[in-house]
Amino acid sequence: MTRLRVACAGAGYFSQYHLGSWSRMDNVDLVGTCDRDIARARATGLPAFDDLARMLTETQPDLLDIILPPEAQAEAIRTALAHGVKTMICQKPFCRDLAEARQITAEAEAADALLVVHENFRFQPWYRAAKRALDDGLIGPVQQVTFRLRPGDGQGPDAYLDRQPYFQTMKRFLIHETAVHWIDTFRYLLGEPTAVYADLRRVNPVIAGEDAGLIFFDHPDGVRALFDGNRCLDHAADNLRRTMGEALTEGAGGSLSLRGDGSLWHRRFGARDLTCILPPDNWTGFGGDCVHALQTHVVSSLLAQTPPENRARDYLRVLEIEAAIYTSAETGRKITLETP
Repeated sequence: MTRLRVACAGAGYFSQYHLGSWSRMDNVDLVGTCDRDIARARATGLPAFDDLARMLTETQPDLLDIILPPEAQAEAIRTALAHGVKTMICQKPFCRDLAEARQITAEAEAADALLVVHENFRFQPWYRAAKRALDDGLIGPVQQVTFRLRPGDGQGPDAYLDRQPYFQTMKRFLIHETAVHWIDTFRYLLGEPTAVYADLRRVNPVIAGEDAGLIFFDHPDGVRALFDGNRCLDHAADNLRRTMGEALTEGAGGSLSLRGDGSLWHRRFGARDLTCILPPDNWTGFGGDCVHALQTHVVSSLLAQTPPENRARDYLRVLEIEAAIYTSAETGRKITLETP
């Protein structure tokens, strides 16, 4: 296989980043897009459908990109499996809950289909650079990582309505929709966590779910991570959605600081001067072009016949950790995680 026929299910707000990425790949042919609102599908300029089964029958894609909210994903995956689609990328949050995600993963595996979760934050250039620096021992043995989520988009009665209005009605919001990015990123940087403790709250009363909270992670070798999230507060950045906050990774030999402009800075232990190891990001789209990085990675893996990152079976671990976080918040207890 030298070229891939790609079709997309979902033409909402975030689909622009998926479509823009696919259109930049020389070895991909976009063959159609489907949305229950046919006008949105037509606006993509691709062959437009309002029925997924008909699109799959008429376009015969090699890969289906599922850009749908959680409640619509399982049905779309089952429809694709029924039409013989063997490769799918599915947006996160992955399914409505852990039980549904496990079931749909098992169904895909039974059909010998590859199902990849579109978890793109680990593909952001600053986290790839941080991973290289940690692997190279730039700051010595890591002791802790802190990320402060401050996108500043959650204030007032109209919060999220202009972009992703379903955010307002999600009963589980900050963790299920947003913090999963850092559950996975901390796994990528530090290894699998062994325990979690969470304190969650709702700041904006028009939001059904939590929109602020603290999550503490225990990682191997005594490493700790802290996710400090509040969608009603901001940080210093020209684009609050580029990094969505600021991070500090600290080791015995120094630290790495992520700023809101996407730059990554190194400081040696005992020093005052900072060295820039990744310049500010100049990508005008989403998150340092992480959507394109993920989709390019999946295509490269398919063509090379190598396993991609974020396969559904592996990603179930993120949902297991998410479930433990909610249990911790509900019970006020630190939750020990089973060894994967």
